[in-house]
This record gives sequence, C-alpha cells and structure tokens, in this order.
Amino acid sequence: MNRIIRISLKFIYRSVLLVLLMFLIISLVIVLHVNISSLKMSNSIGILNGEKLLVQLFKFENHTYFPKSNLSVLTVPKITNLAFQLATTVKPTDARTFLGNEIPGLRIYDTEIVVAGEGTNLTNLPKESAPPDKVLRNERKASEGKLKESQSTDDGQPNNPKNKTVYIYHTHSWESFLPVLKDAAKPDDAISSDERVNVIGLGSRLAKDLMSKGIGVEHDKTNMTQELLKKGWQSTKAYTESREIVEAAATTNHQLNYFIDIHRDSLRKEITTKMINGKSYARLYFVIGRENKNYLENLELAKTLNAELEKKYPGISRGVFLKTYKDGNGVYNQDISNHSMLLEIGGVDNSLSDLHNTIDVFAEVLADYYWKSNESKEVNGNG
Repeated sequence: MNRIIRISLKFIYRSVLLVLLMFLIISLVIVLHVNISSLKMSNSIGILNGEKLLVQLFKFENHTYFPKSNLSVLTVPKITNLAFQLATTVKPTDARTFLGNEIPGLRIYDTEIVVAGEGTNLTNLPKESAPPDKVLRNERKASEGKLKESQSTDDGQPNNPKNKTVYIYHTHSWESFLPVLKDAAKPDDAISSDERVNVIGLGSRLAKDLMSKGIGVEHDKTNMTQELLKKGWQSTKAYTESREIVEAAATTNHQLNYFIDIHRDSLRKEITTKMINGKSYARLYFVIGRENKNYLENLELAKTLNAELEKKYPGISRGVFLKTYKDGNGVYNQDISNHSMLLEIGGVDNSLSDLHNTIDVFAEVLADYYWKSNESKEVNGNG
C-alpha cells in the first residue's frame, strides 16, 4: 500500500513540476516578446519522434498502456534542446543557424535538402532570384543557326485526349539557354520570349510526350515578361501573376489534377549536366513549398518520382528541396492541388538536346506513375 502511495506521489510531483515549467516558459515568452512562428515550431519539434510522442501522451493518461515500453521521448536533454531552439532559432546540430540571423544573405541556406542528389550540398543549393527588370527588358533573340543545328525531326503532334488532367505552365517563362541564343555568354543573358528557346519549349515537349502516352494536357504559354510589363510589375511579382492563371484554369476545368511549373536553374554546366550510358542529360530537381499546409502530399509525390528517375537514370536528379518564405515564394501555387510541383530542368549552359533527353525521361516516369495511380483508384472503387 505504501509503495502505491509513493508511486502516486511521484507522478503527482512530476505533473506539478511539468505544469510549473510550462507556465514558466509561457511567462518568459510573453515578458521577453519571443516570436515563435509555426514554422519555427515545426522545425524544432522535429527532434522528437512523433509516433513515440503520441504513445507517451497516452501513457501519461493511463499508465497501464505499454507497461513494458521504455520510451525516451521527453528526456531532459531533448526538452532542453527543444526549448533552446524555440527561444533562439539556433539548432545546435546545424551550424547554419548560428549565423543565419546575423549575416545578410545567409538565409538562402534555409532551403532544406529532403533528398540529396549526386553532388548536392550547401554550396550548390537552388537559389531563387528573378533577374533585374533591366535585364528582363533586354532579352536575347534566338540564334537561328544554332537553333537549326539543335532541332530534331518533328514526328507531328499527337492527339490530345478529351479529358485534360495535367496542367503545364511557366512562372518564369523568360528563362532560356545560352547555347541557342544570339550574343549570349553570361547567365543573365539567358533571357528570351522566343518559345523555341525558353522553358515554354520544354513544356511543349513534355505536353507532346504525355499526349502520346494517352494523357490529356493543358499547356499555358503566357509570355510572363509581357504580362508583368503591362501591369508595371517587377519580376518578383511573377508568382502573383501565375497564380491568377493557374486558379482560373483549375476553376474552369475541375479534372485538372497535376500542376507542373517548369523552370531552369542558373548554375553552370558542370553541375547541371550528366552523362548516362553515353548520352547527355540536363539534370533536374524538385522544389516543394513548405508554406502550404498540405505540402506533405506534394512532397511525397516528388520523392516518389525522384526515386523512379534515379532508379532508371542514376545521377539525373539533383534532389528534392523544401523552401519557405525565407528563401523563396514558399507556396509556388502548390496549395491548389496535392499533385503540384515546381520542376527545374537543366541550367543556362544546357543544349536543347540535353534538355529534350531529360524531358522524355521525366514524361516516361510521370506517365507510369499516372497510370498506376489511376489503376489503383479503379481497383479501390474511386475511379
């Protein structure tokens, strides 16, 4: 009997101490005006195992649950670490956080590498930066000679199925490639509204590939440079413009499910190119916006497609990245569908041949995923 009383008192004391500690933390947060954002909380709480934490909470309510389990979720070191991260935004295991608040520009390294592709590290993270308006207005023209050398034979346009389920668009439609532009040498020169040599051309290639595999596609070819200039907007407002376009499409056609925003990176050839079985490919990567509350579904899709790409063509992907408001738009219109992605294909130095090889590969993997998903829905009665 005395043993039971002692055990009960021990749990009462612990509960009282936890309550007092909680009130102490709340008081400090209020008095010191500590700003704890939901993103900071999400990043910090990651040190705890969610599943084990849930089990621990059950055990707090009824100690007969999992009597033999030896859970170590709410240990003193972990609680201390969590409180320290929330209060200071410094994560002891991540050196970037020690300097991120002090050095201007270092916040670009807040990009989270979810899946690291071959050679991916903190020195070559995707960097989101629209070109200055002066550069945007001084766009380059296509080099007809180089373009003729790069063009492949056209097999004709396949029939586009009646039901359109894939939507392809380009928030930065001006992004182009140096090898097919006239008098272009620097990364900032890779700007053009000519659909044959910018990312719109890549979208056309992807649309054609998907249609040939029986998938209906809507492809938006809006000249974003022209639209921004009409409204007197800077290039940093491109996502505001593209959101209007995507929302209008989603409202008009409720069958649209997959939304793909195609971009190109500004890094150079040695990072954006990969030889696989004697063939040159432009490397790609996925960007997922973390500020969308349902971002995990988009992230899962990106990870699945990335894994399939790497299985068939090792090294073709630079990985999967999560971005927040701190280092980009943060949403990228991906709250419109749980099958949304921002796809970066190649860099400023890639040739059309490199880019088309990669587009064909991506279309193959996406089509396989698409039809397997549809078959699964039909089997489960959700088709």
